Amino acid sequence: MTQDTTQRAAALLKDHRDSIDRLDAILIYTLGERFKHTQSVGKLKADHNLPPSDPTREAAQIARLEDLATRADLDPEFAKKFLRFVINEVIRHHEQHQS
Repeated sequence: MTQDTTQRAAALLKDHRDSIDRLDAILIYTLGERFKHTQSVGKLKADHNLPPSDPTREAAQIARLEDLATRADLDPEFAKKFLRFVINEVIRHHEQHQS
């Protein structure tokens, strides 16, 4: 490999990593915004004595996310696991509001 090729590869690698860093920031801020809404939902549920989880809603959300993942060329099983993780964390927060 020539030095020029190595330099071009290093520049491409840096560009990819910069994009990954920006996308990671978007993911974190988006999750933060999502959890602000789910915290409001948890408070609303607690104030009205509603159960912390809604299995019907959760199933619909998982199906919706699997479809979105497929359209985004993302492994739907990964998307489902990710959403299940997020939902479990939301339910945990909602249960804390109930106490």
